[in-house]
Amino acid sequence: MVKNMKEKLLKTFAEVFGDTEGVRLYFAPGRVNLIGEHTDYNGGHVFPCALTIGTYGAVRKREDNKLRFYSMNFSGLGVIETSLEDLTPCKEAGWTNYPKGVIWAFAEKGMKLPCGMDVLLNGNIPNGSGLSSSASVEVLTGFVLKDLFGFSVSNKELALIGQFSENQFNGVNCGIMDQFAIAMGKEGHAIFLDTADLSYEYAPVKLAGAKIVIACSNKKRGLGDSKYNERRSECEEALRELQAVVDVKALGDLDEAAFEANCGAIADEVRVRRARHAVYENRRTIKAVEALKQNDIALFGRLMNESHVSLRDDYEVTGIELDTLVEEAWKVDGVIGSRMTGAGFGGCTVSLVKDEAIDAFIGQVGKAYQEKIGYAADFYVVEIGGGPARLMGSEEKES
Repeated sequence: MVKNMKEKLLKTFAEVFGDTEGVRLYFAPGRVNLIGEHTDYNGGHVFPCALTIGTYGAVRKREDNKLRFYSMNFSGLGVIETSLEDLTPCKEAGWTNYPKGVIWAFAEKGMKLPCGMDVLLNGNIPNGSGLSSSASVEVLTGFVLKDLFGFSVSNKELALIGQFSENQFNGVNCGIMDQFAIAMGKEGHAIFLDTADLSYEYAPVKLAGAKIVIACSNKKRGLGDSKYNERRSECEEALRELQAVVDVKALGDLDEAAFEANCGAIADEVRVRRARHAVYENRRTIKAVEALKQNDIALFGRLMNESHVSLRDDYEVTGIELDTLVEEAWKVDGVIGSRMTGAGFGGCTVSLVKDEAIDAFIGQVGKAYQEKIGYAADFYVVEIGGGPARLMGSEEKES
């Protein structure tokens, strides 16, 4: 797979940019969050893992200040050109606002590029799926800048720079989870991350006789256009109301009992439900990781199911597409757990499915979804992979 991708990248790079002299090849994964949704900006825990699908890049330095971008996923757009003197977000720049934002963020942190680049990307993450194609591009760009220009920056710092660029350059008020999971990915492990202080531990994901299956709803969503920022502000307001009666810095500081004892301080019933999800989802995530450590996959699956119900009823970020995928999954024998993953409003579900049930799962859920929604879902049986890497340097021959 990687060898074929290398050949594809080099061939296309030569066609688009003339030759492959001085090119380096890179990869950054996508991610899926197993449990802990909309907790990352509420000071709670998340439990994501990096995937073996992601974003591939072919990059080389230029001798001028031009930045030339080309995506094999959006080949019809051709080469999109800008320069180091013009690092401002604009609608016409489209997807290139993500790498541009990281280059801008590096400069803001005192790491200015001495020259421009030719950049070709090819992702095998479904666009708009909720598997973090944008964060994958951000982390890939950061890793490229670190490697190509010798900047001294850790992978953890790459995650923070990616988040900073998405918040400040692209105007999406995202938490840290996506970039952190991608930058810090470890094969065979998910990351139990406390977003309040960025302390984390790697937890082995041993799914004997089962696999992670992603179902992509194919309903496209744009984070900036979604109600993501609205949900975040609702939680911030609920926190302010709670802080009048209880000493907490974040919703993630509360357990279920403390929340129920104090939620009367929240004036609006909608905000009560938003905050309830943040508190209960955080506790579910802690319990789910403990269940995994105890090899209690059945309990992990039940907590996934409860997570979806909370996201549907209290946080209201699912919608008919994701609800259909999950509710149909729950009907299939051999499904251990299923929930929406990502920001919601379209995107994907993540399910734990016993090996012998995978074909039936894809067949039954796919058929029911097509009949109810009117178009097909796509399914991916995925594996947990590592973080960003250089695949080939300018001094190396293809291998």
